[in-house]
Amino acid sequence: MLVDSHCHLDYFTNELAQIIARAEQSGIGRMVSISTHVRKAATYRALAESDPRIFFTVGTHPHHAGEEADVTTAEIVALAEHPRCVGIGEAGLDYFYDRSPRDVQAKVFRTNIAAARQSGLPLVIHARDADADMIAILEDEMGKGAFKALLHCFSSGAALAEAGVALGLYVSFSGILTFRRSEEIRRIAAEVPLDRLLVETDAPYLAPEPYRGKRNEPAYTALTAKVLADVRAVDEEEIARVTTANFYRLFAKAAEADRAAGMGRPAA
Repeated sequence: MLVDSHCHLDYFTNELAQIIARAEQSGIGRMVSISTHVRKAATYRALAESDPRIFFTVGTHPHHAGEEADVTTAEIVALAEHPRCVGIGEAGLDYFYDRSPRDVQAKVFRTNIAAARQSGLPLVIHARDADADMIAILEDEMGKGAFKALLHCFSSGAALAEAGVALGLYVSFSGILTFRRSEEIRRIAAEVPLDRLLVETDAPYLAPEPYRGKRNEPAYTALTAKVLADVRAVDEEEIARVTTANFYRLFAKAAEADRAAGMGRPAA
């Protein structure tokens, strides 16, 4: 079994049953529907409540930091108490689009870090064109108290991957790994410790080859996992086993949710 550790199922509400069915046919047994707005938590919660294969997170994407700069750590932590909420975020820094002022992005990012630290749930980190500031904030915040975190949809430089791993973070790879010109990302994926690797789609964005440019969906996690297996020189079954085990270790609350739903933890 594979886990799509990062997708946006709120884009698929009118065809959710078909999306889940195609995912299951491709061996994708669990999906995490990721928050971009704290104030849309009810939407993400409803998705997770609709099917036991779906989990959700709560947090503010850096694009929307300016809209939610007043959201408090306490608000995020309270929403994260739901039994199917398994993480905080996605939150972080995006200097490519700069849709929110950079100081506001940093403030909101630190609020989400505090929520991850307080709740004990892993933080899902968005980082784009902001490697130096991301490393500085992560090192500073980790010095205030440990927290679990995942560098999602990794497309940054080796320095951020190395710093993240040194701080105990996990690294997730998306369809970008399959792109023809992603040689550097594949080199980084080959060096990340095996016990820190996850896979994802970031659906509906960033469809892997051969679907690049089309709408992405959780079923395509398998295509990224295949390329990751090639990069690591292991078979696909081993990548499924490892990345699923890593998912449940990082997102420990997902295992609790599986047990509560009478599903148990599935074998990879």
